[in-house]
Amino acid sequence: MKIVLANDHAGYSLKEVLKVWLRENGYEVNDLGAYSEESVDYPDFAHKLASEVAGHEGHELGLLMCGSGNGVCITANKHKSIRAALAWTPEIASLARQHNNANVLCLPARFITEPEAKEIVNAFLSAHFEGGRHERRVEKI
Repeated sequence: MKIVLANDHAGYSLKEVLKVWLRENGYEVNDLGAYSEESVDYPDFAHKLASEVAGHEGHELGLLMCGSGNGVCITANKHKSIRAALAWTPEIASLARQHNNANVLCLPARFITEPEAKEIVNAFLSAHFEGGRHERRVEKI
């Protein structure tokens, strides 16, 4: 599976760690930037990632990182076919996939450690949409 990554300046360091870790674990990674800690506007990168993931429905998942995770999450959810979820624990990340069929995970880079981020991302990537009663609800979004 292909994983698309994007971030703002606050999420840059975490993205770099996760990019290496994902590749070591066999994922194909597409890094859409930002490529430094120089100040940038998070919507530019969240829109780019959301467009990429929406264009490959079901074949790609996205990881967005900014300071709180909120800005990129709000922005990504403006796109049709994107279900972005903010997660700061593995359980929240799993439930986002299982119950909401989330295809973009948003991480609060200033509030989680690198080991926590890896656990959260692993939980997200390992989970699968349960369908059933959840399908009806997701269709109403």
